[in-house]
Formats: sequence, C-alpha cells, structure tokens
Amino acid sequence: PPATWSVYHGGPENSKYSPLDQINRDNVKSLAVAWVYDSGDAFNDGGRMSELQSNPIIVGNRLYTVTPKARVVALDAATGREVWSYDPLPDRKVKTTIRLRGVTHWSDGKDSRILFTVRHHLYALDAVTGRPVTDFGDNGRVDLRQGFDRDVANIMIGGSTPGIVHKDLLILGSTGFAPGDIRAFDIRTGKIRWTFHTIPRPGEYGYDTWPDGAWKYMNGANNWAGMALDEKRGIVYVPTASGGGFEKDFYGADRIGDNLFANSLIALDANTGKRLWHFQTVRHVLWDRDLPAQPSLVTVVRDGRTIDAVAQVTKSGFVFVFDRVTGEPLFPIEDRAVPPSDVPGEKAALTQPFPVKPAPFVPQDLTADQLTQRTPAAHAAVLEQFRKLRNRGAFDPPSVEGTIIFPGLDGGAEWGGSAFDPKTGLLYINANIMPWILKLKEKPKQSDAVDGKSLYANYCASCHGENRRGSPPEFPSLVNINRHLTVHDTLALVSSGVGRMPSFGWLPREQIYAIADYVINDRNVAVTGAAAKAPEVFWTDNYIFEGYTKFLDPDGYPAVQPPWGTLSAINLNTGDYAWQIPLGEYPELVAKGQRNTGSENYGGPVVTAGGLVFIGATVHDRKFRAFDKLTGALLWETTLPTSANATPAIYAVDGRQFIVIAAGGGKSDKAPADGKFIAFALPER
Repeated sequence: PPATWSVYHGGPENSKYSPLDQINRDNVKSLAVAWVYDSGDAFNDGGRMSELQSNPIIVGNRLYTVTPKARVVALDAATGREVWSYDPLPDRKVKTTIRLRGVTHWSDGKDSRILFTVRHHLYALDAVTGRPVTDFGDNGRVDLRQGFDRDVANIMIGGSTPGIVHKDLLILGSTGFAPGDIRAFDIRTGKIRWTFHTIPRPGEYGYDTWPDGAWKYMNGANNWAGMALDEKRGIVYVPTASGGGFEKDFYGADRIGDNLFANSLIALDANTGKRLWHFQTVRHVLWDRDLPAQPSLVTVVRDGRTIDAVAQVTKSGFVFVFDRVTGEPLFPIEDRAVPPSDVPGEKAALTQPFPVKPAPFVPQDLTADQLTQRTPAAHAAVLEQFRKLRNRGAFDPPSVEGTIIFPGLDGGAEWGGSAFDPKTGLLYINANIMPWILKLKEKPKQSDAVDGKSLYANYCASCHGENRRGSPPEFPSLVNINRHLTVHDTLALVSSGVGRMPSFGWLPREQIYAIADYVINDRNVAVTGAAAKAPEVFWTDNYIFEGYTKFLDPDGYPAVQPPWGTLSAINLNTGDYAWQIPLGEYPELVAKGQRNTGSENYGGPVVTAGGLVFIGATVHDRKFRAFDKLTGALLWETTLPTSANATPAIYAVDGRQFIVIAAGGGKSDKAPADGKFIAFALPER
C-alpha cells in the first residue's frame, strides 16, 4: 500500500491510516523533533487570533500546506526547508481568522497541480514552481460565485476543507452565505462539469421537503466538512450542513419541512453528480447539527463475510454505518419521538433517527447528578442555573427560556472526524463533552427608520453579544476594536464576510455604514427612507438566536463532571467499544491534583500499522500524544509550543518515517496563536 500522505487525511477513503510501522509501540518513546517550519504568519491581535488547522499532504519528497494567512508553501519533507511560497492575498493585510485545512494535489503524469480555495476563489498552482497555472480559469483562479441563479452580491462563498479529486475532476463543497451546491470543476480548465443541488429545484427529489420556491432564496445544506471517495466504484460520499445557512440554524419557521438534503450523507456518482442514495441524520434541524466531518470508508466483517461500508460520525455523538453501495444500515436505526417546539411559527420534526448500535460515544441526557462537583460553590451555581433551563433530552428545541443542548454545538464529534484501522476493524473518535445553552429572543420589528444599534442587534449580536464582548476566540470581542480596525476596514469585512461571518453585502450600503460606525465609533447613526429597508426575504424570521453560550461554572470550567473530552475505539464488526479514555487535561487543575479530566479538543486522530494512535487536538494542555491502538494506554507524549488543533500527517522520505503536525493554537488564551509545523522522527542512526 502507498506509504505517502498525498491526499488530505491520508487518502480519498479518509481512513487516516498509515501502513508505515518504523515507528511502533516498542520505540515510540524515542521520538524526537526532526525539523520545525515557522510560517511567521500567526497573529495575536486584540482578542483576534489566527488559527492553523491544516493537514499537510506529501507528494514525493515535498510537503504542501497552508499557513494562518492563507499562503501555500512547499517544503522539503525531510528537512522542513521552504522550497516555494505563494500568497493569494499579497495586497490585503490579513487581520481576521482564516480557517483552511489543507490543499489538494492532482497529476496526469506530466502536469502536476496544487489546488486550494481562499475566500471566493479556487486557485491552481504548478506543484513544481508554485506559480499560477495560467490556462486554469482566469489566469490561475476561478470565481466560486459563478453558476448560481442569484446576484453575486448576495453570495459569500468559500471553502475550508480541500476538495477531492476524481480523475480530472475536483469535487468541491463550500462554506458561506450561499446555496450548498456540490460542484465538480474540470481541473484542467476550471469549468463546472456537474452540479448537485442540495436544496432541490422543482422536479428534483426532495423538493417537497422545503417551502415552495425555497431554492431561490435559501442558503446552506452545504458540504464544509469534506468528502470521501470510493475510487474503484466512482462514488463520492458527501456529508452536509444545516438547511437555511448558519444564520437560520436555530429557528426554521421559513423552512417548514424535513429540508432534504440538509444534514444528510449523500452518495453521488462521482462522474455525473447523480444521486445514488442518501440518509438524513437530522430532520428540520434547529440545533446546528451539521455533519461535522468526512465519513470514513471502512470494511467490516458480518456473519463471516466482508462488507464495504461507510461510517459517519455526528455532533450528537452517533456513528451511522451504511452499506457503501446500497445505503442499507448495518446496525438498526430507530425513529423516536422527540419534544415539540412551542416557539410561535416553528414546527419541529416529530421524530428523529437514533442508531441502536454503536452506543453514543458521548452522553445524550443531562441530569442533576451529572453536574460538576469540582467545588461546592461551582456545584451550587450550575445547579441553580440548571433548574431554570428547559431540559427534555436529545433534540429538545431552542426556546425563549433557554434550552440545554448536550453534547454542545461543537459536538460530540467535530471536524477532525474518525480514523479507521483496516487490520482490527476499530474506529477511533475524539469528542467534546460540554453542554451549551440555546436561547431565542423576539426579533426587533423592521420600521421606516433604523439605526446602527438596532442593525447590530439584528445581525451581529447573536455572535458578538449585545455588549459586543463576544465569546473569544471563536467570536471575537468588538470592544475597543477601533484600536485595530478603521470604519473602512469594517465596511469591507461586513460587506464581504470572513471566516464564519457571512457577507452582508445584500444590505443597503447606508445600513452597513451604520453598523460599522456603531461598532468602531460607538455612534448610533439613523438610516431613513428607502435605505432603511432590507430585502424582504431576510425579515421573515420572528425570532433570532440570542448567542453562542457554553454552560460553564463560575470559574469557566464545564458545568458537568469530567471527562470533558474523550478518545474512543469502537469495533465496527460488532458495534461494541474496545476502550474509551479521557483526552486532555487542564494544567492548572493538574497542579491541584485533578488529572485526566479531558478537555476541549479540535483536530483528529491517525492510526498506524505500528500499533499507534497519534493525536494532538487538546486545547488546554498543548500535548501531542501516542496511544496503544488496542488498549488506549498512553505510550508517549510531548508538549508543543501551543495547541495542535489539527490532524497529523504520516509519511516516509528516503526510508525514514516522519509524523508532522500543525501547532497553531488560537482557541484559548492559554494556548495563543502560533504558525509552526513540527515533524517528529526516530533518531537517525
């Protein structure tokens, strides 16, 4: 089998498995730093921190990756020496987080290209020189806003996860404020070869699960998490996000229905984009339950025969396993009644699907006896809040009073996804175990006269808070932002969108200016007349999300008892757990004698023929670890300069095995942003 890591997450099947065994159980304790590449692109600026989530790819003796400021670099994979660098934003200072998780490589034996996305462009570079491929699109790039039946001013589209290559096609999902079409681009020319509409058009399957004409104005149902490809069969497996776009994640009165193909795993013919089968994991989502990661293509043994299957992990903590060809579940899935919504205008689904096996890898219900016992004061504080919140179990809809969602909005599973060992049939999943609070509020009524403060409350407060303090680093504070940004900078950001923030380019410019003036100068400018009215479709919601709120104790720790993060191994042949362990610690709690609490973790595991599971991911302790893949025993760990919120890559050059990981931090004040790639290997003889 190939020993290179030439595709994002190791291969098109997304197993994150390496057949290399030079580094193994017996010698992993001797691992040492082989080289370090510092991109120099990290920034920690007034509460805004860069992030680095890239999983590098290795082709021959070159490593290709992206930096926190969206530069693409080629490194000598044996030494970390920079070979070339390409900056797609040379005239624009990067001041906000750009999440890019890697690049894609394609070659026909003569031509070799690196493809990647930044904001609304898809780029193609010559893999040898790093120069744009001039016959691809417009002098090396393609505008991703093309091909939609809408004014491009209303579209903010990009990509965080690399596309997947099938023959001469790049199959690509998207992020942003746009319809979630899955599209295949000709790698040689940049032209669109096929499109699959995740929000169906008239006459297409699933059209009746949306309001009539929803495809004309609705966003979302996009694939931001990446895909897996069965190269032999020519089938691409596409997990999708919530319908309506994340600005409508929690209130769906204007999208009544099940909303296919949102929150679904879709099997498409990779040559044509034709739907082969699908399964919807959440109907009419109200909980930001995007499918957060690529599925893993696996082979399981059932009644003495092998079955090619696909395993999809979810934020809810479920693992769905299907026959790869037919879509038939390999373990029973039950439809169960779930609580209704009492928010006016909302109509939640009456049932949701629950896999009977494997059992969820995180708890599904929060009871009083699960609340923190870290200190008596912490317990009393969270118990008082717990008693005020709605808490009717899984899929309890958001409410005006406030509803507990457990696991929280970051999962369960998140974008790091799962790793699969074909030798043992074990699937490895890291998870977060933290409750959040979902609360809605009535949306201010549109009037003939609006001002910057009311516009901010409508469009910005759900992320940045009415007090503008945000929830750093995920949602930056805007307090004293005038020290770092001008009104002009803010106008550009609000108009174009960046990171998780959608474009508000569809708003009248006077309204955008009023928002910028309020945020930067604390000046409440009125907007009157025709400019005070927004397009009608954007004022159909009567309720909006109050903000992203973790359920924490007064000292900032999760409101539940540990573990707060885990690593699990599940036998997919039987659906039973081989082991589950806490993943991560809080150094300040370790100093007080409280160990193995687990912690928030972002980034995924990899598994090797050498008997090891490698994972960074833990936000608070900045550790990179290796576990015994059969038992979960810790065999090696090291402390990095900052947390590695990324998935490692494993490769060999000239007979020497390396494992490289991006240490980018940026998700905690205790793990500030950095921009390093660190490679480990056994000492040279």
